Amino acid sequence: METKLPVLWIVIPCYNEEAVLPITAPMFLDKITQLAREGLIAQESRILFVNDGSKDTTWQIIQSLSGEDPHYLGISQSRNRGHQNAVLAGLMEAKEHCDITISIDCDGQDDINAMDEMVRQYREGCEIVYGVRSRRDTDTWFKRVTAESFYKLMNEMGAEVVYNHADYRLVSSKVLYAFENYREVNLFLRGMFPLVGFKSTSVYYERHERIAGQSHYPLSKMLALALDGITSMSTKPIRLITGFGCLVAVISFIGVIWSIAAHFMGAAVAGWSSMVCILCFLGGIQLLGIGVIGEYVGKTYMETKNRPRYIISEKTWKDPEDPGIRIG
Repeated sequence: METKLPVLWIVIPCYNEEAVLPITAPMFLDKITQLAREGLIAQESRILFVNDGSKDTTWQIIQSLSGEDPHYLGISQSRNRGHQNAVLAGLMEAKEHCDITISIDCDGQDDINAMDEMVRQYREGCEIVYGVRSRRDTDTWFKRVTAESFYKLMNEMGAEVVYNHADYRLVSSKVLYAFENYREVNLFLRGMFPLVGFKSTSVYYERHERIAGQSHYPLSKMLALALDGITSMSTKPIRLITGFGCLVAVISFIGVIWSIAAHFMGAAVAGWSSMVCILCFLGGIQLLGIGVIGEYVGKTYMETKNRPRYIISEKTWKDPEDPGIRIG
């Protein structure tokens, strides 16, 4: 009996990528054509660009590509909502049309040849295949150290994240239909997919330099993503603050006992510097604790609003049963 070839949709988030998109789009087309020619995927496979509210001509380029070749498809968000939301929008749109998806950035840094092994692993029974960087030679020393420390910290905090994996992964439609039930507004996809379960594995590859244009993920956004990841996937920071607060309370209690004993023994020495140091220390600990708790309260506040994570305002194709604007 002949095995049905899986339909693949490559999901590519785009934000102000007018410089690199005309270069990498043909690369993705060549890859999907090669995979189909080798009998790994079906001919109906597609490339889905997700415009994340770009301010340049990215959406116009996507529309032009879609008009030139039926393998190119595009959806556009009503405004910029961030990388994680753009990836989610593309995956949720793709799941109804394909058997497997592969999410990848459009800057050409992730090795597209790793897709071959990803598809093979899927055909051998894996529902999720993580693209994992084998080394970080192209990163600066600072970025390499901070990134590796972040993954180690996440695991120490109890979050299940794949070491050195970002958002380059194969996910089957079966997993995506299950993942649809995860309704978090504060998204950290690389920590959420391991929670879904299903059989998974990793494919290792080397990351390259960006082909063209500039990175739209500066240090501030990386730090924000790291903070979101920790506070969205783990409550351990609150427990650490609680434990540290208990330790400080015990030390303070011992200090009170010592000061009373010193007073009655006549060994007390008047002075303001020690008092100022103690007050500053305790004040700093209290503010830190309030800040951590406030981060969780803020996330809870955003979750209770239940606002849409993405709004698709335009598409480059028409479905007969498509109501138009898609909200998720």
